[in-house]
Amino acid sequence: MDTAIINAKIHTMDKSQPIAEAVGIENGRFVVVGSNEEVLAQAKGNIEIFDLMGRLLLPGFNDSHMHLFGFGNSLQMLNLSDTKSIEDIVIKAENFIKEKDIKEGKWVKGRGWNHDYFIGDNRFPNRYDLDRISTKHPIVLTRACGHVCVVNSKALELAGIKRDSEQVEGGHFDRDEAGEPLGIFRENALNLIYNIIPKPDINEIKAIIKEAATYANSKGLTSVQTDDLEQLPGESYKTMIKAYKELHESGELTLRIYEQCLLSRLTVLEDFIEQGFYTGYGDECFKLGPLKLLSDGSLGARTAALCEAYADDTSNKGITTYTQEELDRLVETAHNAGMQLAIHCIGDRAMYMAFDSIEKALRNNYREDHRHSIVHCQITDELLLEKFKELQVIAHIQPIFLHYDLHIVEDRIGREKAAKTYAFKTMINSGVHIGLGTDCPVEALDTMPNIYCAVTRKDLNGYPEGGFNPQERITVEEAVYNYTMGGAYASFEDNIKGSITVGKLADMVVLSENIFEIQPEKILEVKVDMTFLGGRLVFHRNKSGSY
Repeated sequence: MDTAIINAKIHTMDKSQPIAEAVGIENGRFVVVGSNEEVLAQAKGNIEIFDLMGRLLLPGFNDSHMHLFGFGNSLQMLNLSDTKSIEDIVIKAENFIKEKDIKEGKWVKGRGWNHDYFIGDNRFPNRYDLDRISTKHPIVLTRACGHVCVVNSKALELAGIKRDSEQVEGGHFDRDEAGEPLGIFRENALNLIYNIIPKPDINEIKAIIKEAATYANSKGLTSVQTDDLEQLPGESYKTMIKAYKELHESGELTLRIYEQCLLSRLTVLEDFIEQGFYTGYGDECFKLGPLKLLSDGSLGARTAALCEAYADDTSNKGITTYTQEELDRLVETAHNAGMQLAIHCIGDRAMYMAFDSIEKALRNNYREDHRHSIVHCQITDELLLEKFKELQVIAHIQPIFLHYDLHIVEDRIGREKAAKTYAFKTMINSGVHIGLGTDCPVEALDTMPNIYCAVTRKDLNGYPEGGFNPQERITVEEAVYNYTMGGAYASFEDNIKGSITVGKLADMVVLSENIFEIQPEKILEVKVDMTFLGGRLVFHRNKSGSY
Protein backbone atom coordinates (compact mmCIF):
# COMPACT_ATOMS: atom_id res chain seq x y z
CA MET A 1 0.00 0.00 0.00
CA ASP A 2 1.45 3.39 -0.99
CA THR A 3 -1.33 5.81 0.02
CA ALA A 4 -3.92 5.94 2.80
CA ILE A 5 -6.85 8.30 3.30
CA ILE A 6 -8.29 8.30 6.82
CA ASN A 7 -10.91 10.07 8.96
CA ALA A 8 -13.23 10.57 6.01
CA LYS A 9 -16.96 10.36 5.56
CA ILE A 10 -17.00 8.12 2.51
CA HIS A 11 -20.07 7.55 0.36
CA THR A 12 -18.74 4.80 -1.85
CA MET A 13 -21.61 4.46 -4.39
CA ASP A 14 -21.06 0.71 -3.90
CA LYS A 15 -24.37 -0.73 -2.70
CA SER A 16 -22.64 -3.67 -1.00
CA GLN A 17 -20.62 -1.29 1.22
CA PRO A 18 -22.21 2.17 1.00
CA ILE A 19 -20.31 3.87 3.86
CA ALA A 20 -16.67 3.74 4.93
CA GLU A 21 -14.14 5.72 6.92
CA ALA A 22 -10.83 5.13 5.18
CA VAL A 23 -9.23 3.71 2.03
CA GLY A 24 -5.87 2.21 1.18
CA ILE A 25 -4.41 2.57 -2.31
CA GLU A 26 -1.69 0.70 -4.14
CA ASN A 27 -0.57 1.15 -7.75
CA GLY A 28 -3.50 3.46 -8.45
CA ARG A 29 -6.25 1.13 -7.19
CA PHE A 30 -8.18 0.65 -3.97
CA VAL A 31 -6.82 -2.26 -1.93
CA VAL A 32 -8.69 -1.58 1.32
CA VAL A 33 -12.03 0.15 1.95
CA GLY A 34 -13.18 0.18 5.54
CA SER A 35 -12.38 1.68 8.93
CA ASN A 36 -9.33 3.67 9.99
CA GLU A 37 -8.10 0.65 11.90
CA GLU A 38 -8.46 -1.69 8.92
CA VAL A 39 -6.56 0.64 6.63
CA LEU A 40 -3.83 1.67 9.08
CA ALA A 41 -3.21 -1.98 9.96
CA GLN A 42 -1.88 -2.41 6.42
CA ALA A 43 -0.01 0.91 6.31
CA LYS A 44 3.51 -0.50 6.44
CA GLY A 45 6.65 1.41 5.55
CA ASN A 46 6.90 4.83 3.90
CA ILE A 47 3.39 5.68 2.67
CA GLU A 48 1.54 8.95 2.13
CA ILE A 49 -1.35 9.53 4.53
CA PHE A 50 -4.11 12.09 3.98
CA ASP A 51 -6.21 12.93 7.07
CA LEU A 52 -9.51 14.38 5.86
CA MET A 53 -10.67 15.34 9.37
CA GLY A 54 -14.26 14.31 8.71
CA ARG A 55 -14.71 15.71 5.21
CA LEU A 56 -16.77 13.98 2.54
CA LEU A 57 -14.99 11.66 0.11
CA LEU A 58 -16.76 10.53 -3.08
CA PRO A 59 -15.76 8.69 -6.25
CA GLY A 60 -14.42 11.12 -8.84
CA PHE A 61 -17.14 12.76 -10.92
CA ASN A 62 -17.63 11.66 -14.52
CA ASP A 63 -19.15 14.21 -16.93
CA SER A 64 -21.10 11.99 -19.31
CA HIS A 65 -21.26 14.51 -22.16
CA MET A 66 -19.18 17.61 -22.82
CA HIS A 67 -16.62 19.05 -25.25
CA LEU A 68 -13.20 19.22 -23.59
CA PHE A 69 -11.28 20.71 -26.50
CA GLY A 70 -14.15 23.09 -27.25
CA PHE A 71 -14.10 24.24 -23.63
CA GLY A 72 -10.35 24.72 -23.65
CA ASN A 73 -10.62 26.62 -26.91
CA SER A 74 -13.35 28.83 -25.45
CA LEU A 75 -10.94 29.87 -22.68
CA GLN A 76 -8.91 31.62 -25.40
CA MET A 77 -11.98 33.41 -26.81
CA LEU A 78 -14.01 36.49 -25.94
CA ASN A 79 -16.43 35.37 -23.22
CA LEU A 80 -19.90 36.76 -23.92
CA SER A 81 -21.85 34.80 -21.31
CA ASP A 82 -22.61 37.86 -19.21
CA THR A 83 -23.77 40.15 -22.03
CA LYS A 84 -27.22 41.66 -21.60
CA SER A 85 -27.61 43.37 -24.97
CA ILE A 86 -26.17 43.65 -28.45
CA GLU A 87 -24.55 46.89 -27.30
CA ASP A 88 -22.76 44.90 -24.57
CA ILE A 89 -21.42 42.54 -27.24
CA VAL A 90 -20.14 45.44 -29.34
CA ILE A 91 -18.38 47.12 -26.41
CA LYS A 92 -16.84 43.90 -25.07
CA ALA A 93 -15.59 42.89 -28.51
CA GLU A 94 -14.04 46.32 -29.16
CA ASN A 95 -12.24 46.13 -25.80
CA PHE A 96 -11.13 42.55 -26.47
CA ILE A 97 -9.48 43.55 -29.76
CA LYS A 98 -7.65 46.41 -28.02
CA GLU A 99 -6.58 44.38 -24.97
CA LYS A 100 -5.34 41.43 -27.05
CA ASP A 101 -3.85 43.76 -29.68
CA ILE A 102 -5.41 41.67 -32.45
CA LYS A 103 -3.99 42.80 -35.77
CA GLU A 104 -6.22 43.67 -38.73
CA GLY A 105 -7.04 40.61 -40.81
CA LYS A 106 -6.77 38.25 -37.80
CA TRP A 107 -9.89 36.44 -36.58
CA VAL A 108 -11.80 37.62 -33.53
CA LYS A 109 -13.61 34.67 -31.93
CA GLY A 110 -16.15 34.74 -29.11
CA ARG A 111 -18.76 32.53 -27.52
CA GLY A 112 -21.55 32.62 -24.97
CA TRP A 113 -24.14 35.23 -26.02
CA ASN A 114 -27.78 34.33 -25.45
CA HIS A 115 -30.42 36.64 -26.89
CA ASP A 116 -32.99 35.46 -24.33
CA TYR A 117 -30.93 37.24 -21.66
CA PHE A 118 -30.90 40.53 -23.60
CA ILE A 119 -32.75 43.43 -22.02
CA GLY A 120 -34.91 45.23 -24.55
CA ASP A 121 -34.27 44.11 -28.12
CA ASN A 122 -33.79 40.34 -27.68
CA ARG A 123 -33.06 39.42 -31.28
CA PHE A 124 -30.00 37.64 -32.66
CA PRO A 125 -27.10 40.00 -33.44
CA ASN A 126 -26.24 40.18 -37.15
CA ARG A 127 -23.48 41.25 -39.56
CA TYR A 128 -24.41 44.91 -39.31
CA ASP A 129 -24.08 44.86 -35.52
CA LEU A 130 -20.69 43.16 -35.76
CA ASP A 131 -19.53 45.58 -38.48
CA ARG A 132 -19.75 48.27 -35.78
CA ILE A 133 -16.99 46.37 -33.96
CA SER A 134 -14.70 46.12 -36.98
CA THR A 135 -14.75 45.73 -40.72
CA LYS A 136 -11.01 45.00 -40.81
CA HIS A 137 -11.11 41.85 -38.64
CA PRO A 138 -13.17 38.78 -39.53
CA ILE A 139 -15.41 38.20 -36.48
CA VAL A 140 -17.34 35.08 -35.44
CA LEU A 141 -19.41 35.00 -32.24
CA THR A 142 -21.09 31.72 -31.33
CA ARG A 143 -24.32 31.49 -29.35
CA ALA A 144 -24.07 29.76 -25.94
CA CYS A 145 -25.74 26.61 -27.29
CA GLY A 146 -23.17 26.19 -30.05
CA HIS A 147 -25.87 25.73 -32.71
CA VAL A 148 -25.83 29.30 -34.07
CA CYS A 149 -23.06 31.76 -34.87
CA VAL A 150 -23.06 35.30 -36.19
CA VAL A 151 -20.32 36.88 -38.31
CA ASN A 152 -19.47 40.28 -39.74
CA SER A 153 -19.12 41.34 -43.37
CA LYS A 154 -15.37 40.61 -43.45
CA ALA A 155 -16.00 37.00 -42.43
CA LEU A 156 -18.75 36.67 -45.06
CA GLU A 157 -16.32 37.99 -47.66
CA LEU A 158 -13.65 35.45 -46.69
CA ALA A 159 -16.23 32.63 -46.72
CA GLY A 160 -17.52 33.71 -50.13
CA ILE A 161 -21.12 33.91 -48.88
CA LYS A 162 -23.22 36.15 -51.12
CA ARG A 163 -26.90 36.68 -51.89
CA ASP A 164 -26.82 33.92 -54.52
CA SER A 165 -24.98 31.37 -52.33
CA GLU A 166 -26.79 28.05 -51.91
CA GLN A 167 -28.10 26.82 -48.58
CA VAL A 168 -26.65 23.63 -47.08
CA GLU A 169 -28.53 20.46 -46.20
CA GLY A 170 -29.33 20.22 -42.49
CA GLY A 171 -28.53 23.88 -41.88
CA HIS A 172 -29.41 27.43 -42.84
CA PHE A 173 -28.00 30.95 -43.06
CA ASP A 174 -30.39 33.89 -42.72
CA ARG A 175 -31.02 36.58 -45.32
CA ASP A 176 -32.48 40.05 -44.90
CA GLU A 177 -35.52 41.40 -46.80
CA ALA A 178 -33.30 42.34 -49.74
CA GLY A 179 -31.94 38.78 -49.95
CA GLU A 180 -28.52 39.65 -48.55
CA PRO A 181 -26.90 37.28 -46.02
CA LEU A 182 -27.46 38.54 -42.47
CA GLY A 183 -24.39 36.81 -41.05
CA ILE A 184 -26.46 34.36 -38.97
CA PHE A 185 -25.62 30.66 -39.46
CA ARG A 186 -27.49 27.70 -38.00
CA GLU A 187 -26.61 23.99 -37.58
CA ASN A 188 -24.71 22.47 -40.55
CA ALA A 189 -24.28 25.94 -42.07
CA LEU A 190 -21.85 26.77 -39.25
CA ASN A 191 -19.11 24.94 -41.13
CA LEU A 192 -19.32 27.45 -43.97
CA ILE A 193 -17.58 29.74 -41.49
CA TYR A 194 -15.67 27.33 -39.25
CA ASN A 195 -13.95 25.64 -42.21
CA ILE A 196 -12.10 28.83 -43.15
CA ILE A 197 -10.80 29.72 -39.66
CA PRO A 198 -7.09 28.84 -39.24
CA LYS A 199 -6.60 25.65 -37.21
CA PRO A 200 -4.22 25.21 -34.25
CA ASP A 201 -1.26 22.86 -34.71
CA ILE A 202 -0.86 19.64 -32.73
CA ASN A 203 1.10 21.28 -29.90
CA GLU A 204 -1.48 24.04 -29.55
CA ILE A 205 -4.25 21.43 -29.47
CA LYS A 206 -2.49 19.56 -26.66
CA ALA A 207 -1.96 22.76 -24.66
CA ILE A 208 -5.66 23.61 -25.00
CA ILE A 209 -6.68 20.12 -23.79
CA LYS A 210 -4.29 20.27 -20.82
CA GLU A 211 -5.66 23.62 -19.64
CA ALA A 212 -9.24 22.33 -19.89
CA ALA A 213 -8.31 19.14 -18.00
CA THR A 214 -6.71 21.13 -15.19
CA TYR A 215 -9.90 23.15 -14.81
CA ALA A 216 -11.97 19.95 -14.82
CA ASN A 217 -9.84 18.53 -11.99
CA SER A 218 -10.57 21.66 -9.96
CA LYS A 219 -14.27 20.77 -10.15
CA GLY A 220 -13.80 17.18 -8.95
CA LEU A 221 -13.85 15.56 -12.37
CA THR A 222 -11.64 12.54 -12.98
CA SER A 223 -13.40 11.29 -16.14
CA VAL A 224 -15.11 13.00 -19.05
CA GLN A 225 -17.00 11.68 -22.05
CA THR A 226 -16.05 14.27 -24.59
CA ASP A 227 -17.07 15.06 -28.17
CA ASP A 228 -13.99 16.46 -29.92
CA LEU A 229 -13.35 14.82 -33.29
CA GLU A 230 -15.08 17.47 -35.42
CA GLN A 231 -14.09 20.42 -33.24
CA LEU A 232 -11.61 21.30 -36.01
CA PRO A 233 -13.82 21.47 -39.14
CA GLY A 234 -11.98 20.41 -42.27
CA GLU A 235 -9.31 18.62 -40.20
CA SER A 236 -9.09 14.82 -40.07
CA TYR A 237 -10.50 13.15 -36.96
CA LYS A 238 -7.09 11.48 -36.66
CA THR A 239 -5.50 14.77 -35.57
CA MET A 240 -7.51 14.91 -32.34
CA ILE A 241 -6.94 11.22 -31.62
CA LYS A 242 -3.20 11.76 -32.15
CA ALA A 243 -3.18 14.72 -29.71
CA TYR A 244 -4.89 12.70 -26.97
CA LYS A 245 -2.66 9.66 -27.51
CA GLU A 246 0.49 11.79 -27.28
CA LEU A 247 -0.73 13.45 -24.08
CA HIS A 248 -1.49 10.02 -22.60
CA GLU A 249 1.84 8.53 -23.64
CA SER A 250 3.74 11.46 -22.13
CA GLY A 251 1.82 11.15 -18.83
CA GLU A 252 0.27 14.61 -19.17
CA LEU A 253 -3.42 13.61 -19.07
CA THR A 254 -5.01 14.30 -15.69
CA LEU A 255 -8.45 13.11 -16.82
CA ARG A 256 -9.70 9.77 -18.08
CA ILE A 257 -11.06 10.35 -21.58
CA TYR A 258 -13.91 8.47 -23.27
CA GLU A 259 -14.17 10.03 -26.71
CA GLN A 260 -17.68 10.38 -28.15
CA CYS A 261 -16.68 10.13 -31.80
CA LEU A 262 -18.55 12.73 -33.83
CA LEU A 263 -18.30 11.42 -37.40
CA SER A 264 -21.15 13.13 -39.18
CA ARG A 265 -20.77 11.62 -42.66
CA LEU A 266 -21.08 7.98 -43.67
CA THR A 267 -17.86 8.03 -45.69
CA VAL A 268 -15.92 9.26 -42.65
CA LEU A 269 -17.52 6.64 -40.40
CA GLU A 270 -16.64 3.90 -42.88
CA ASP A 271 -13.05 5.16 -43.02
CA PHE A 272 -12.91 5.21 -39.19
CA ILE A 273 -13.98 1.56 -39.07
CA GLU A 274 -11.61 0.56 -41.89
CA GLN A 275 -8.71 2.18 -40.01
CA GLY A 276 -9.33 -0.28 -37.17
CA PHE A 277 -10.91 2.15 -34.71
CA TYR A 278 -13.87 0.96 -32.63
CA THR A 279 -15.74 1.51 -29.36
CA GLY A 280 -13.29 0.42 -26.65
CA TYR A 281 -10.11 1.18 -28.62
CA GLY A 282 -7.52 2.37 -26.09
CA ASP A 283 -7.15 1.89 -22.35
CA GLU A 284 -8.43 3.23 -19.03
CA CYS A 285 -6.79 6.64 -19.61
CA PHE A 286 -7.81 7.33 -23.21
CA LYS A 287 -10.47 5.30 -24.99
CA LEU A 288 -12.63 5.73 -28.08
CA GLY A 289 -16.32 5.42 -27.29
CA PRO A 290 -19.56 5.66 -29.26
CA LEU A 291 -20.37 7.12 -32.64
CA LYS A 292 -21.74 10.57 -31.77
CA LEU A 293 -24.39 12.01 -34.08
CA LEU A 294 -26.05 15.44 -34.02
CA SER A 295 -29.65 14.94 -35.10
CA ASP A 296 -31.10 18.38 -34.28
CA GLY A 297 -30.28 21.72 -32.69
CA SER A 298 -31.14 23.52 -29.46
CA LEU A 299 -34.32 24.71 -27.78
CA GLY A 300 -32.97 28.22 -27.16
CA ALA A 301 -32.15 28.73 -30.84
CA ARG A 302 -35.46 27.12 -31.92
CA THR A 303 -33.54 24.56 -33.98
CA ALA A 304 -34.48 21.54 -31.83
CA ALA A 305 -36.67 19.33 -34.04
CA LEU A 306 -40.25 19.17 -32.72
CA CYS A 307 -43.24 17.08 -33.76
CA GLU A 308 -45.41 20.19 -33.60
CA ALA A 309 -44.53 23.80 -34.41
CA TYR A 310 -42.98 26.03 -31.76
CA ALA A 311 -45.65 27.74 -29.70
CA ASP A 312 -43.80 31.05 -30.09
CA ASP A 313 -42.89 30.53 -33.78
CA THR A 314 -45.72 28.64 -35.46
CA SER A 315 -43.97 28.51 -38.84
CA ASN A 316 -41.05 26.56 -37.39
CA LYS A 317 -40.61 22.93 -36.27
CA GLY A 318 -36.82 23.14 -35.92
CA ILE A 319 -34.07 21.49 -37.95
CA THR A 320 -33.19 17.84 -38.45
CA THR A 321 -29.64 17.41 -39.71
CA TYR A 322 -30.41 14.02 -41.31
CA THR A 323 -33.29 12.43 -43.15
CA GLN A 324 -34.62 9.26 -41.54
CA GLU A 325 -32.88 7.20 -44.23
CA GLU A 326 -29.53 8.92 -43.66
CA LEU A 327 -29.78 8.44 -39.91
CA ASP A 328 -30.79 4.78 -40.37
CA ARG A 329 -27.71 4.13 -42.49
CA LEU A 330 -25.29 5.74 -40.04
CA VAL A 331 -26.82 3.95 -37.06
CA GLU A 332 -26.91 0.61 -38.86
CA THR A 333 -23.29 0.90 -40.03
CA ALA A 334 -22.00 1.72 -36.54
CA HIS A 335 -24.19 -0.86 -34.79
CA ASN A 336 -23.17 -3.65 -37.19
CA ALA A 337 -19.52 -2.77 -36.62
CA GLY A 338 -20.02 -3.29 -32.88
CA MET A 339 -19.94 0.40 -32.06
CA GLN A 340 -21.95 2.10 -29.36
CA LEU A 341 -24.17 5.07 -30.31
CA ALA A 342 -24.70 8.47 -28.67
CA ILE A 343 -27.27 10.57 -30.55
CA HIS A 344 -27.89 14.24 -29.74
CA CYS A 345 -31.68 14.72 -29.46
CA ILE A 346 -33.29 17.72 -27.81
CA GLY A 347 -36.63 17.83 -29.61
CA ASP A 348 -39.21 15.04 -29.54
CA ARG A 349 -39.18 14.62 -33.35
CA ALA A 350 -35.42 14.07 -33.29
CA MET A 351 -35.84 11.51 -30.50
CA TYR A 352 -38.52 9.58 -32.39
CA MET A 353 -36.19 9.44 -35.40
CA ALA A 354 -33.28 8.22 -33.28
CA PHE A 355 -35.33 5.51 -31.59
CA ASP A 356 -36.66 4.42 -34.97
CA SER A 357 -33.09 4.00 -36.26
CA ILE A 358 -31.91 2.16 -33.14
CA GLU A 359 -34.95 -0.12 -33.17
CA LYS A 360 -34.34 -1.06 -36.81
CA ALA A 361 -30.67 -1.79 -36.13
CA LEU A 362 -31.52 -4.00 -33.14
CA ARG A 363 -34.26 -5.80 -35.05
CA ASN A 364 -31.87 -6.68 -37.87
CA ASN A 365 -28.86 -7.46 -35.66
CA TYR A 366 -29.75 -7.86 -31.99
CA ARG A 367 -27.02 -7.12 -29.44
CA GLU A 368 -27.71 -7.73 -25.77
CA ASP A 369 -25.51 -5.12 -24.07
CA HIS A 370 -25.28 -2.35 -26.66
CA ARG A 371 -25.50 0.62 -24.27
CA HIS A 372 -26.67 2.95 -27.04
CA SER A 373 -27.65 6.37 -25.74
CA ILE A 374 -29.54 9.58 -26.35
CA VAL A 375 -27.80 12.82 -25.40
CA HIS A 376 -29.92 15.61 -23.81
CA CYS A 377 -33.37 13.91 -23.89
CA GLN A 378 -35.21 17.16 -23.12
CA ILE A 379 -38.60 17.28 -24.87
CA THR A 380 -40.13 13.90 -24.02
CA ASP A 381 -43.58 12.34 -23.80
CA GLU A 382 -44.89 9.09 -22.31
CA LEU A 383 -44.11 7.01 -25.38
CA LEU A 384 -40.55 8.30 -25.65
CA LEU A 385 -39.93 7.62 -21.96
CA GLU A 386 -41.18 4.07 -22.46
CA LYS A 387 -38.81 3.66 -25.43
CA PHE A 388 -35.77 4.35 -23.24
CA LYS A 389 -36.66 1.39 -21.05
CA GLU A 390 -37.92 -0.88 -23.85
CA LEU A 391 -34.77 -0.49 -25.96
CA GLN A 392 -32.42 -0.21 -22.93
CA VAL A 393 -31.12 3.14 -24.13
CA ILE A 394 -29.05 5.30 -21.77
CA ALA A 395 -30.08 8.92 -21.16
CA HIS A 396 -27.28 11.48 -20.94
CA ILE A 397 -28.89 14.35 -19.03
CA GLN A 398 -27.70 17.85 -18.13
CA PRO A 399 -29.63 19.12 -15.07
CA ILE A 400 -27.83 22.47 -15.32
CA PHE A 401 -29.86 23.14 -18.48
CA LEU A 402 -32.81 23.86 -16.17
CA HIS A 403 -31.15 27.10 -15.07
CA TYR A 404 -31.97 28.62 -18.47
CA ASP A 405 -34.55 26.31 -20.00
CA LEU A 406 -37.16 26.50 -17.24
CA HIS A 407 -37.61 30.15 -18.23
CA ILE A 408 -38.27 29.43 -21.92
CA VAL A 409 -39.67 25.91 -22.28
CA GLU A 410 -43.33 26.83 -21.78
CA ASP A 411 -43.03 29.68 -24.28
CA ARG A 412 -41.31 27.40 -26.79
CA ILE A 413 -43.59 24.34 -26.62
CA GLY A 414 -46.62 25.26 -24.47
CA ARG A 415 -47.43 24.50 -20.85
CA GLU A 416 -49.00 21.06 -21.42
CA LYS A 417 -45.98 19.62 -23.25
CA ALA A 418 -43.53 21.39 -20.92
CA ALA A 419 -44.98 19.46 -17.98
CA LYS A 420 -43.44 16.25 -19.37
CA THR A 421 -39.93 17.55 -19.99
CA TYR A 422 -36.58 16.97 -18.25
CA ALA A 423 -38.12 13.85 -16.74
CA PHE A 424 -35.18 12.70 -14.62
CA LYS A 425 -37.07 11.04 -11.75
CA THR A 426 -39.44 9.24 -14.11
CA MET A 427 -36.46 7.78 -15.94
CA ILE A 428 -34.78 6.60 -12.73
CA ASN A 429 -38.00 5.11 -11.35
CA SER A 430 -38.55 3.13 -14.55
CA GLY A 431 -35.04 1.68 -14.47
CA VAL A 432 -33.47 3.77 -17.22
CA HIS A 433 -29.69 4.20 -16.89
CA ILE A 434 -28.74 7.87 -16.78
CA GLY A 435 -25.46 9.75 -16.71
CA LEU A 436 -25.06 13.37 -15.59
CA GLY A 437 -23.11 15.91 -17.59
CA THR A 438 -22.91 19.59 -18.43
CA ASP A 439 -22.47 19.82 -22.23
CA CYS A 440 -19.68 22.31 -21.42
CA PRO A 441 -18.95 24.84 -22.89
CA VAL A 442 -22.70 25.21 -23.50
CA GLU A 443 -22.88 25.38 -19.69
CA ALA A 444 -20.09 25.69 -17.13
CA LEU A 445 -18.11 22.55 -16.30
CA ASP A 446 -18.92 23.02 -12.61
CA THR A 447 -20.26 19.97 -10.78
CA MET A 448 -22.02 21.50 -7.77
CA PRO A 449 -24.47 23.68 -9.77
CA ASN A 450 -25.33 20.59 -11.83
CA ILE A 451 -26.18 18.58 -8.70
CA TYR A 452 -28.06 21.56 -7.23
CA CYS A 453 -30.30 21.85 -10.31
CA ALA A 454 -30.96 18.09 -10.29
CA VAL A 455 -32.17 18.04 -6.68
CA THR A 456 -33.96 21.43 -6.51
CA ARG A 457 -35.28 21.87 -10.09
CA LYS A 458 -34.53 25.59 -9.62
CA ASP A 459 -32.35 28.05 -11.47
CA LEU A 460 -29.13 29.25 -9.84
CA ASN A 461 -31.02 32.19 -8.34
CA GLY A 462 -33.47 29.92 -6.48
CA TYR A 463 -36.40 30.31 -8.88
CA PRO A 464 -39.13 29.05 -8.86
CA GLU A 465 -39.75 28.59 -5.17
CA GLY A 466 -41.16 25.06 -5.44
CA GLY A 467 -39.02 23.99 -8.38
CA PHE A 468 -39.91 23.42 -12.04
CA ASN A 469 -41.93 20.20 -12.45
CA PRO A 470 -40.91 19.36 -8.87
CA GLN A 471 -42.11 15.76 -9.18
CA GLU A 472 -39.00 15.18 -11.29
CA ARG A 473 -36.55 16.17 -8.53
CA ILE A 474 -33.97 13.51 -7.73
CA THR A 475 -32.18 12.94 -4.43
CA VAL A 476 -28.58 13.92 -3.72
CA GLU A 477 -27.74 10.21 -3.56
CA GLU A 478 -29.27 9.65 -7.01
CA ALA A 479 -27.48 12.67 -8.45
CA VAL A 480 -24.08 11.57 -7.14
CA TYR A 481 -24.62 7.94 -8.15
CA ASN A 482 -25.45 8.92 -11.70
CA TYR A 483 -22.56 11.41 -11.80
CA THR A 484 -20.22 8.53 -10.93
CA MET A 485 -21.55 5.00 -11.49
CA GLY A 486 -24.04 6.19 -14.11
CA GLY A 487 -21.25 7.71 -16.17
CA ALA A 488 -19.06 4.64 -15.72
CA TYR A 489 -21.89 2.40 -16.95
CA ALA A 490 -22.33 4.58 -20.05
CA SER A 491 -18.69 3.93 -21.01
CA PHE A 492 -18.70 0.18 -20.22
CA GLU A 493 -16.37 0.94 -17.30
CA ASP A 494 -18.57 0.32 -14.26
CA ASN A 495 -16.32 -2.66 -13.46
CA ILE A 496 -13.22 -0.44 -13.03
CA LYS A 497 -14.47 2.95 -11.78
CA GLY A 498 -17.49 4.89 -10.55
CA SER A 499 -17.43 3.61 -6.96
CA ILE A 500 -14.94 3.32 -4.11
CA THR A 501 -14.55 -0.44 -4.26
CA VAL A 502 -11.55 -2.71 -3.74
CA GLY A 503 -9.92 -3.37 -7.10
CA LYS A 504 -11.27 -0.26 -8.83
CA LEU A 505 -9.28 2.79 -9.93
CA ALA A 506 -8.63 5.16 -7.04
CA ASP A 507 -10.34 8.22 -8.53
CA MET A 508 -11.79 10.42 -5.77
CA VAL A 509 -12.99 13.89 -4.85
CA VAL A 510 -12.99 15.58 -1.44
CA LEU A 511 -15.69 18.21 -0.82
CA SER A 512 -15.59 21.08 1.66
CA GLU A 513 -19.01 20.15 3.09
CA ASN A 514 -21.19 17.07 3.26
CA ILE A 515 -23.78 17.56 0.50
CA PHE A 516 -25.89 14.72 1.96
CA GLU A 517 -26.44 16.65 5.20
CA ILE A 518 -26.79 20.31 4.19
CA GLN A 519 -29.84 22.04 2.74
CA PRO A 520 -29.97 21.50 -1.06
CA GLU A 521 -29.76 25.26 -1.68
CA LYS A 522 -26.38 25.27 0.08
CA ILE A 523 -24.88 22.83 -2.45
CA LEU A 524 -24.00 25.81 -4.65
CA GLU A 525 -21.58 27.02 -1.96
CA VAL A 526 -19.68 23.72 -1.65
CA LYS A 527 -16.08 23.67 -2.91
CA VAL A 528 -13.90 20.89 -4.25
CA ASP A 529 -10.96 20.58 -1.86
CA MET A 530 -9.00 17.77 -3.50
CA THR A 531 -9.16 15.56 -6.57
CA PHE A 532 -7.27 12.27 -6.92
CA LEU A 533 -6.68 10.36 -10.15
CA GLY A 534 -5.48 6.81 -9.60
CA GLY A 535 -4.51 7.77 -6.05
CA ARG A 536 -2.42 10.72 -7.30
CA LEU A 537 -3.37 14.20 -6.10
CA VAL A 538 -4.12 16.26 -9.22
CA PHE A 539 -5.88 19.20 -7.54
CA HIS A 540 -5.63 20.74 -4.07
CA ARG A 541 -7.66 23.90 -3.48
CA ASN A 542 -5.39 25.27 -0.75
CA LYS A 543 -2.31 24.78 -2.92
CA SER A 544 -3.64 25.98 -6.25
CA GLY A 545 -4.07 29.52 -7.45
CA SER A 546 -5.18 28.48 -10.92
CA TYR A 547 -8.90 28.41 -10.41
